[in-house]
Amino acid sequence: MVMASSSSSSLAFSLSLLLLALILCFSPTQSSNTIGKGYRLISIEESPDGGFIGYLQVKQKNKIYGSDITTLRLFVKHETDSRLRVHITDARKQRWEVPYNLLPREQPPPLGKAIGKSRKSPITVQEISGSELIFSFTTDPFTFAVKRRSNHQTLFNSTSSLVFKDQYLEISTSLPKDASLYGLGENSQANGIKLVPNEPYTLYTEDVSAINLNTDLYGSHPMYMDLRNVGGKAYAHAVLLLNSNGMDVFYRGDSLTYKVIGGVFDFYFISGPSPLNVVDQYTQLIGRPAPMPYWSLGFHQCRWGYHNLSVVEDVVDNYKKAKIPLDVIWNDDDHMDGHKDFTLNPIAYPRAKLLAFLDKIHKIGMKYIVINDPGIGVNASYGTYQRAMAADVFIKYEGKPFLAQVWPGPVYFPDFLNPKTVSWWGDEIKRFHDLVPIDGLWIDMNEVSNFCSGLCTIPQGKQCPSGEGPGWVCCLDCKNITKTRWDDPPYKINATGVVAPVGFKTIATSATHYNGVREYDAHSIYGFSEAIATHKALLDVKGKRPFILSRSTFVGSGQYAAHWTGDNQGTWQSLQVSISTMLNFGIFGVPMVGSDICGFYPQPTEELCNRWIEVGAFYPFSRDHANYYSPRQELYQWNTVADSARNALGMRYKILPFLYTLNYEAHMTGAPIARPLFFSFPDYTECYGNSRQFLLGSSFMISPVLEQGKTEVEALFPPGSWYHMFDMTQAVVSKSGKRVTLQAPLNFVNVHLYQNTILPMQRGGLISKDARTTPFSLVITFPAGASEGYATGKLYLDEDELPEMKLGNGQSTYVDFYASVGNGTVKMWSQVKEGKFALSKGWVIERVSVLGLKGTGQATDVQINGSPMTEKIEVSSKEHTYVIGLEDEEENKSVMVEIAGLEMLVGKDFNMSWKMGMH
Repeated sequence: MVMASSSSSSLAFSLSLLLLALILCFSPTQSSNTIGKGYRLISIEESPDGGFIGYLQVKQKNKIYGSDITTLRLFVKHETDSRLRVHITDARKQRWEVPYNLLPREQPPPLGKAIGKSRKSPITVQEISGSELIFSFTTDPFTFAVKRRSNHQTLFNSTSSLVFKDQYLEISTSLPKDASLYGLGENSQANGIKLVPNEPYTLYTEDVSAINLNTDLYGSHPMYMDLRNVGGKAYAHAVLLLNSNGMDVFYRGDSLTYKVIGGVFDFYFISGPSPLNVVDQYTQLIGRPAPMPYWSLGFHQCRWGYHNLSVVEDVVDNYKKAKIPLDVIWNDDDHMDGHKDFTLNPIAYPRAKLLAFLDKIHKIGMKYIVINDPGIGVNASYGTYQRAMAADVFIKYEGKPFLAQVWPGPVYFPDFLNPKTVSWWGDEIKRFHDLVPIDGLWIDMNEVSNFCSGLCTIPQGKQCPSGEGPGWVCCLDCKNITKTRWDDPPYKINATGVVAPVGFKTIATSATHYNGVREYDAHSIYGFSEAIATHKALLDVKGKRPFILSRSTFVGSGQYAAHWTGDNQGTWQSLQVSISTMLNFGIFGVPMVGSDICGFYPQPTEELCNRWIEVGAFYPFSRDHANYYSPRQELYQWNTVADSARNALGMRYKILPFLYTLNYEAHMTGAPIARPLFFSFPDYTECYGNSRQFLLGSSFMISPVLEQGKTEVEALFPPGSWYHMFDMTQAVVSKSGKRVTLQAPLNFVNVHLYQNTILPMQRGGLISKDARTTPFSLVITFPAGASEGYATGKLYLDEDELPEMKLGNGQSTYVDFYASVGNGTVKMWSQVKEGKFALSKGWVIERVSVLGLKGTGQATDVQINGSPMTEKIEVSSKEHTYVIGLEDEEENKSVMVEIAGLEMLVGKDFNMSWKMGMH
């Protein structure tokens, strides 16, 4: 749930700290040369594991932001052909790193004992070369560069002095000014997906409403992708600084500087060279995205404020009456008893009636998901609290559970770094699932969010909360904690955009986790560790593919959870920003992502909600969610919005097989479901900054209206032929790419399919379970009017709730589709892997639509599997109408040919051909 207070409390805090920020003179331009003089390399030699170990000695100490660490250990290794690791830490003392059990990866060699003798070792190594990446260095002062072997480009070059103190680490790289950078989230980027020089990029998980632009939000992803066009050819690479401590990253256009308040420098350089290669190689390191159940790709409805079960039942009924697709109904905390996790309100959500409702919707294939916040109410009569205290699972402050306040009132926070907590959490989820057969969990407020700051106690003699006024106002008795350097570090990151204390409205950073780990270090991995524990619990309890939605994320979260972008607004700006955030999370390895459709608060206008569902219907995760204090905004509340929803969601439910196949690709290779245009057209520089359109997969492009009062949209079309999915006779053709003004009346969204594609579709439906049983059709696109062409597509099918998503289990099928045109003949064929599953479902292809064909459209001599087809089938053709620029008006005309009445089995190889009449 999500706080209506986020913006107001954030604003109040911003004003109160504005003077403080000015006094601190927060300046991104402070040179590292004023903080430290760097290090010299005193030795480097090969290690037994194939890497290289070196030692660095500080050149001149100073006390700015603390004392310099005297000797550092450098470890360099080419872990794969496409990945180089550069790890720098204290040579004598183990420092905090992202736990290897949470994010499994190779461990550097143990800290050595031969620092003294290393001073005598001559430096004979000049560079460390891999297949594509080359590590080179200077010795005094120590700097390093990473270069690409194939084109000699320098990808990273630490030109300024390295600074390494206990609570302050700094390193910089120079950059070419024409590099396009993406990533470094989570934040709401008003200027689009491409990073803008001199904007603040702070990484520290905070419960700050997503309406706050260019501010550290719910997740921390210290990774960026760098895309450069070198001589007309695109090269992409990525840089990950794997560090969970708070950090400011200053991007100035020609340089990038990290200022980190702890941990180590643990850099991973990913060579690409295509954007898809980058994400593949990146997720190979951090973990492949989780497989999602088929139903999760349907439409979801939620609201904070469904006060009782009858309201939820009414919502489900109204969607059905309005003929708007709906797969999943959600509860925010309205179902809980006093906002307490793992409870039911016996009056508003009586168990017997809730079970009857769930039995009803489960029978038709619908699902039910509820929210869960990490704060456990301090209540002696509350079973979950009793069992937690007995198991000793809470985060501590000076030996006692750290007290905070969230929706139940006073709470303690579970410590998910503790193995006992993981077991206790799993048991609580099992107990609740036995009470209510939920289909997934929504883990919210896990940055962690706290309505109070500092060290707090429960007030004596008064109720907290009182039940009067907003529930997010702190009612505990609290005092600030500034007595330790962990609560008040020497360098102040730009937290919440106003240099807030690192413990503001969260857990005190001097609190401790399991084994003495400080919250100061582990803060930004809280949501990540909770997602891992929740994933394990649901898998153990249900034995099915888990579905988890998490607000807070970290590097690797996509392996366990989906993400929504938090508390947005019902404004046009929030609609626009939602595209950039969605595309960023695909790059981060969290492809199942979306924003609250129509905005969380305040109420959107009718026009905005129309336009938002036309975008949101194509988010990978598609959910309407609204605030307690906002008027109702389900899609059937306005007749025009219902029309737009039936139109846009109708298309979504037809392409569910395509979306599910993209889900499979994401799980196998990390490929984002929703992608920026440059993923498919990396050599076309016009699309590098485009944040107003996006692709599903490599070829399905959405060009929405994002501004009030507009009934047309200017869309960028990369070179080639594009066919409109709502009217496949309409095409945009361009040899060199261009911007085209498209008509876009209120209930209409422009969706185009690129040439050389085979798109599998079904008839659609109101629930994905029903839509999935309908016959298939194939849409095949060739370059418009081309005499020769080739197209491909793919389809993955399985029992979608199996824990693993893979071939080889007897319950999955994979199909490659191919098509060609040449010499007046159209051919298409399939190659099926493990067709038994698809055959058992009886799936057939009933129609093929082939677009862009040159000729009269008279298909003759139709053959399937070598046999002439003269009966049953229906053949039709229509001429394409072009929406094109002047230079293309003389292109040859082309036609669309449809053949219906087919009964080709999806689970069996087929081949089909016909001859085209020519002009």
